[in-house]
Amino acid sequence: MNVGIDMGTGPEGAPVPMDIEELLATRLLVQGNSGSGKSYLLRRLLEQSAPWVQQCVIDPEGDFVTLADRYGHVVIEGERTDGELVGIATRIRQHRVSCVLSLEGLDIEQQMRTAGIFLNALFDADRDYWYSMLVVVDEAQLFAPSVSGDVSEEARKLSLGAMTNLMCRGRKRGLAGVIATQRLAKLAKNVAAEASNFLMGRTFLDIDMARAADLLGMDRRTAEMFRDLKRGTFVALGPAVSRRPLKVSIGPVETSARSTSPKLTPLPEVGGNVEDLIFTPDADELTRPLPRRPVASARPTTEILAELSKPRPELTPAPAPQSANPRPAQPDMTPEERESLMDQILEEILDNPNAAYRPDGELFQDFLVRCRIRRVPGAALSLSAFRRKMAIARSGVDAQTADSEGWRTALDLSRQVTEDLQGVFLLVAQAALRALPCPSDAMIARAYGTHSARRARRLLGYFEEQGLVVLHSDPFGRRIVAFPDLQAETAPGAADAPPEETRAAAE
Repeated sequence: MNVGIDMGTGPEGAPVPMDIEELLATRLLVQGNSGSGKSYLLRRLLEQSAPWVQQCVIDPEGDFVTLADRYGHVVIEGERTDGELVGIATRIRQHRVSCVLSLEGLDIEQQMRTAGIFLNALFDADRDYWYSMLVVVDEAQLFAPSVSGDVSEEARKLSLGAMTNLMCRGRKRGLAGVIATQRLAKLAKNVAAEASNFLMGRTFLDIDMARAADLLGMDRRTAEMFRDLKRGTFVALGPAVSRRPLKVSIGPVETSARSTSPKLTPLPEVGGNVEDLIFTPDADELTRPLPRRPVASARPTTEILAELSKPRPELTPAPAPQSANPRPAQPDMTPEERESLMDQILEEILDNPNAAYRPDGELFQDFLVRCRIRRVPGAALSLSAFRRKMAIARSGVDAQTADSEGWRTALDLSRQVTEDLQGVFLLVAQAALRALPCPSDAMIARAYGTHSARRARRLLGYFEEQGLVVLHSDPFGRRIVAFPDLQAETAPGAADAPPEETRAAAE
């Protein structure tokens, strides 16, 4: 089915259609400086295509939530646990409901993590739900930066990996990426390079004009035209729009953003002494609470699930194809059996020698995929719960010690350190409870996910500074770690021993 939507008018006033079916196969990149009309263009595209294709909008500023009233999009606030985001994204694909992921009120690192988890969940949906979906990402340079910034490396890799999957591998899974950015130079090249359709707006920097001209196949001398484009006017090129560069004036929209562009208003006439007006506080000013930026409150998951299950009278979705192999029902499991199966899956992941040095976010996604393959019932674990379970698994504690009162005390003590240090703390604690040789620097470094023995020694010193352990040595200089709260200590162990020797002594 060929569906053409009207994006606006060309140089001679003729309508400029966009082929939605071709767009789903070839993806779209929108570029323009702030104020050039990128969000307006995306809104026109979303409104025109809403009756024909499922949509998902990654909205960092909450501007597209107004689509919900007119077109029935489900608004998902970003302040949710990782497990909730994965579950909602899975049901979004299953029920073919359009949605807006609003990230307003979150800091940039949390926006990147939330968008990465949500996009990966859309990407990892079961094959039965690989229906066509238009995935629109506004301000894409935030989620696929060309260089690392002030955010953590884990958040950057998670977000960049999700954007790369969307643009490079999403087509076969029904996901068509539409990304908009203020500057091409700030957008990762491997993400931008996968788009075959382009809409280039007003741009002033030479480096961005040159790159836009290269993408459009234009002579660099003609790149000066991007400075002269009016707001809401773009140069289009691609199989879904035009085979030659074509200037397009974007047509009107039916909804509007919650934020507005600044406009000049007359200054008020102030009578009296202006200094007294400014420097004299009101009577209740000192007791008035400080204004804070409002943060969107997350709706309960049950409310979103109820909205997902509602029929959409204004749209008539195409009938779902009948699967030749219907999905079997999830097996009935007791909580103990479910926990045992998840422990087994985690053990399979950690058996890989390289697992210790992979980012937690990458291991978490691997864990969720394996849980779906094994059809583990119930809600998915959050990233925090996964890290806790992984720390316990990496400690190497045996079943007998795990049932002891001392180990329960060690688990409580481990909560006094950050999540990334809990695996190291529990590794040494279980050695103390079993009177095993103190783990070597190599083993401690591996539990922390590094190859640096010096960093491993610093971790033990940090535990001692926190009053959790006491470090001392035997007459031969071998290290001993004592736990006053556990009334236990490790046997002497050489700090520079290879990990194989320490592991053999434990066995």
